[in-house]
Amino acid sequence: MLHMIKKSAVLLLLMLILNMPAIAEEPGNDAKLIYNQGVEYYKQGEFERSMEAFKKAVALEPNYIDAYYNLGTILEKLEQYDAALTVFKQIIVRKPDDYESVYKAALLSSKLGDNNNAKAYLALIPQSADVAPEAQKLANMLQTDMQTIKAEEKAKKAETTKIPQSNDVYNNIPSPTGITTDQQGNVYIAGFSNNTIYKITPQGQKIVFIKDVRVNGPIGMVSDASGNIYIANYNNNNVLKISATGEVSVLLGNVQKPYGLHIAGNILYVSSQGSNSVIKYVL
Repeated sequence: MLHMIKKSAVLLLLMLILNMPAIAEEPGNDAKLIYNQGVEYYKQGEFERSMEAFKKAVALEPNYIDAYYNLGTILEKLEQYDAALTVFKQIIVRKPDDYESVYKAALLSSKLGDNNNAKAYLALIPQSADVAPEAQKLANMLQTDMQTIKAEEKAKKAETTKIPQSNDVYNNIPSPTGITTDQQGNVYIAGFSNNTIYKITPQGQKIVFIKDVRVNGPIGMVSDASGNIYIANYNNNNVLKISATGEVSVLLGNVQKPYGLHIAGNILYVSSQGSNSVIKYVL
């Protein structure tokens, strides 16, 4: 089976047939240029160079769906199924209704022998989706059908959402990522998709703690003994500090795609996905 890659916004006629809905944010020119280089490498059969180009495009534009898709497709072609699945999961997180990628995740899960996950992904695909016929074929290979899969997954979900009364669930937090606490028992949660930091009081009340233009793609969070909160501001390539009184400031700039944060004593450690490094900073 020929593995197609997606077309670029610049190169309109390439070797693909599948067509993905456009992403919300138009990639920048630098990312497009690198993306197109990846397409050319692919056409020449230089898959390693093609993958490196798509990885660079994603590093520049973390929401570059087509670059993720092409990278995952090449990994699948090279039978690196586990790595390919990880890439398609990145698409699903950013665009849950990209049912091509959901189907790919189901297919790769089945190739990895994880039929339960394959069925869970198939259950997400509506009958109206273009890939629904392919999804049904995969369901048949798993010795079932889409209707049965959806019913079984619905039953599983109902069972797993039964929370013991001693626990609690904080709902309606868009794309929750980082989480930390303070010494007063408050919980702080980063909402990645709406750039908001929420605060959950010990009584369970959810309030907006920080909604500031400087917060853009919050991921990792950590707090210190003085009540300051630090945020890995992924999309702005910096680390923010929120003081105990709620003041927002840039603590570290020019950190390429900061992700995880950790504090040990007076040392802040920051993982930088963009530079494949960890930064040590004395607070």
